[in-house]
Amino acid sequence: MNTQRVQVYDPAMCCSTGVCGPEVDPKLVQFAADLEWLKGQGVVVQRHNLSQSPAAFVENGLVRTTLEEKGEAGLPLVVVDGKVGVMGRYPDRGELAGLVGLQAKVASGPAKSGACCCGGACG
Repeated sequence: MNTQRVQVYDPAMCCSTGVCGPEVDPKLVQFAADLEWLKGQGVVVQRHNLSQSPAAFVENGLVRTTLEEKGEAGLPLVVVDGKVGVMGRYPDRGELAGLVGLQAKVASGPAKSGACCCGGACG
């Protein structure tokens, strides 16, 4: 079985997913849930935050080139099996699924808001 890999290179955020602090962006909450869904489908998912793991951005030539050419406007950058999947925005679950050859069911209800990635130490 060929396991696919999705790597997400996020702009600088307060924590690894951006789902923290007093004003949580619902798009980030949904994207985090969509990445968990991908993991449940057997896809290897790695996520890198510019403020927390800048070395990951420098070590990947594709990401480094994107930053040199586009700056932070190129982020978030979703890389699928070493190729750019989406640049400059977060894809929805259907688009993520399509990038890895899966079909996504529509999420049943809104993503849980108020979740805190910082172990309850947000704010």
